[in-house]
Amino acid sequence: MKWIDKSSRIDELNHPLLQQKKISLGILREDLIHPTISGNKYRKLKYNLLQAAQLHKKSLITFGGAYSNHIAATAAAGKLYGFETVGIIRGDELENHAQLNPTLSAAVENGMQLKFIDRESYRKKNEQVYLENLLAEFPQSYIIPEGGTNRLAVQGCEEILNQTTTSYHYICCAVGTGGTISGILNSVEKDQKVLGFPALKNADFLHNEIKKFSLNINYELINAYHFNGYAKISEELINFVKNFYNLTKIPLDLIYTGKMMFGLWDMIQRDCFQPKTKILVIHTGGIQGNKGFKFEFV
Repeated sequence: MKWIDKSSRIDELNHPLLQQKKISLGILREDLIHPTISGNKYRKLKYNLLQAAQLHKKSLITFGGAYSNHIAATAAAGKLYGFETVGIIRGDELENHAQLNPTLSAAVENGMQLKFIDRESYRKKNEQVYLENLLAEFPQSYIIPEGGTNRLAVQGCEEILNQTTTSYHYICCAVGTGGTISGILNSVEKDQKVLGFPALKNADFLHNEIKKFSLNINYELINAYHFNGYAKISEELINFVKNFYNLTKIPLDLIYTGKMMFGLWDMIQRDCFQPKTKILVIHTGGIQGNKGFKFEFV
């Protein structure tokens, strides 16, 4: 198996607020590296799929919710690189409505077999006995955890930054399971600080998750912009994402990158950064998740 490596361009924003505050803001367009394996999912899957191929596994098993970016990306990657895929989907009530869900429909179109389980069973997804039973049901499979985060995923995320990103003072990214920010922390320059914007409420546990993969403590989690929890949104957030698109033609998703950019924009307005600061935002993709909100940019 030969993985196709991708690099991302940086779009520098030109906006009156940035000019007024004398702030430089660039967006690393990871969302553009692949049409169906978007952003950080492309990075997280790389070394996992290479490992699965080396172990001669025939299929990939992973976990996620109804509109999971990771489920969608794993199905697409499996089709592209010749793996069968199995998605363990949280919520057995979804089984009879899968055809109404564009994320799950796309996963099925890409060859993924869906297995719906109740939420109590889903909480066992990291338990050894449960995983062994899965492997008995789907032999010759390689298991990728929910959200894709493990050491191989972090290794892939270490490749997000490159020689074009070294001049920025701050690196900003949305945070879900902690894998992407861990990879970024392992590859930033010593004088760069990382700002993580958790998409979920009560995210202090992420510090322990990050410690599993990175020794770099030069980061801060900005917990003020989760909008009351994972996949929780508001009219204010929706309007911001629409206005941002109208101004920049850069789409954001409502679960991760929209909340991050909303928070960063607010921080810039409140003078949280010194003049002449250079900020780089990692656009981790995930636009397909907007379908769950029936969201349109126009």
